[in-house]
Amino acid sequence: MFKTEQESQVTVTVKGKEAAGDISHTFPKNKVHQIPVYGLYGDYHNIVILRLENGEEKVIEIRTEPLAGKVKLPTKIETTAGYLKDNVVFVTPTSFAYDAAYDYKGDCRWYTTLNFVFDLKRISNGNILVGSYRLVAPPYHTTGVIEMSLIGKIYKEYRLPGGYHHDQLEMEDGNFIILTQNLQRGTVEDMAVLVDRKTGAILKEWDYQKVLPLTAGKSGSWTEHDWFHNNAVWYDKKTHSLTLSGRHQDIIINLDYESGELNWIIGDPEGWPEDFVKKYFFTPVGDREFDWQYEQHACMMLPDGDVFVFDNGHYRGKSPEKYLLAKDNFSRGVRYRINTTDRTIQQVWQYGKERGSEFFSPYISNVEYYAEGHYMVHSGGIVHYDGVASDKLASQYDTNDPLVVLNSITVELKDDEVVYEMHLPANYYRAEKMPLYSEQETLVLGKGCQLGSLGVTEEFLTDIPGVEDTGLLIPEKYNPKFALEEDRLALKASFEKGQVVMLVLENDQEKHQYYIPTTKKPFTAMCVGTFLQEDSSRVVEYYVSKEGLKGSFAISLIIEDKKYQSGITVEF
Repeated sequence: MFKTEQESQVTVTVKGKEAAGDISHTFPKNKVHQIPVYGLYGDYHNIVILRLENGEEKVIEIRTEPLAGKVKLPTKIETTAGYLKDNVVFVTPTSFAYDAAYDYKGDCRWYTTLNFVFDLKRISNGNILVGSYRLVAPPYHTTGVIEMSLIGKIYKEYRLPGGYHHDQLEMEDGNFIILTQNLQRGTVEDMAVLVDRKTGAILKEWDYQKVLPLTAGKSGSWTEHDWFHNNAVWYDKKTHSLTLSGRHQDIIINLDYESGELNWIIGDPEGWPEDFVKKYFFTPVGDREFDWQYEQHACMMLPDGDVFVFDNGHYRGKSPEKYLLAKDNFSRGVRYRINTTDRTIQQVWQYGKERGSEFFSPYISNVEYYAEGHYMVHSGGIVHYDGVASDKLASQYDTNDPLVVLNSITVELKDDEVVYEMHLPANYYRAEKMPLYSEQETLVLGKGCQLGSLGVTEEFLTDIPGVEDTGLLIPEKYNPKFALEEDRLALKASFEKGQVVMLVLENDQEKHQYYIPTTKKPFTAMCVGTFLQEDSSRVVEYYVSKEGLKGSFAISLIIEDKKYQSGITVEF
């Protein structure tokens, strides 16, 4: 931060370990300069040059600490500085690793130590939009999305009553579409909402339960709780529609933006009602080889109307007798051409099948389209056990076991030639290629803000009969921890599976009771495992929104038939 007497542009350059590794950016004319420095190396004597447009220079030396242990370094990278230019590849983790960005040499040039999750996208003002690091419900549903600069300055947190998961996008008018759910109805990952950029208010919602049968077309990972598992959203301006990926029904669906009505479905029709198949599904045509996608991720509509998606291929069948083992399976990026008039579909391009189980990811992953013939295919969830590809996810293994090997393979292809390939020894949800600096970014200091709402936490209105008020403090064996955050009360404690537990907030005038589930829902798609505790079978997290509460409340817990005091009073 510095001032100049005359308005001047400032060019910042972080010197690379070789000339091709230099990272530079020129900031607009100003007298007051706040220059974010991106692209430092870890555990390195970095040279940073600030240059005014009159030629005056200042050299700054910055010695950095070693990279954090959760920053994973590539085990393989093949590309050239000329190809990647000033871009780096960002990855967001699902196993125990940090969000990070890597240059053409595989050097880490940026990372964050907060647990930001799911997709990281740059928006029109140069900032990034990424999932919050605050849980709203286990195992990975967070309070909302964070708008921040890469320097770590958080501007806004957009909060949702149902929390956030998997994906978000910025519309042309600046508003956001964010994936969410209604947690109180007992299902997850089956809604999307339009959020006002300025206020955080929900302007519109799409509820997939209104257009899809919950029990049709079950994938191998289907559960009643997580029946659809929406992991991607895409807006297509030409057709004014939303395209969504439903992993647990093996389908890509398209909804009319205004009405929310169903337009079409891509997927294996086995297990679907006949009237749905006739009205919404496609029939494969053409001479080219064709495979349906299974438990897919990251669907998008291309400029010509084709559909591009990462086909995980998990189980690669609709019934157990047809399931393929991981060692015999494949994952790929695939491009489909659809005709919505005659309901036909052709497979026009794919990459990954030829690599077999080496490239197989039973979960997560994404594709990117840059231009005709220029794609990224990111297989981010590769797990091998004792040298053999596994159908299990990273979170289902003890990753300290030397027989467990995690991998993430990110490939770029130009006219079917591999021009970039990076392997990382962890699992990463998505990969995104972009420069560290954006022409639109302006660092603005000051207090950030929370927008939107966590809603009013649902209360348990019936008293548990026969409860003994012990007058004692909560026993240490439950290891209770309470935290009063800006907008909610957080509890973390250890309980036995199935124990009846209630959180009670009370004063002389009123009492509020909240039922705390201690039996976890079965998650067959642990897309983000970074929030898991070491003793995750017993650790319970629960949150009470401040909304609807006002005054001082004593905190107590009812555990089975006994009431214990926390000794804590909170002010809302």
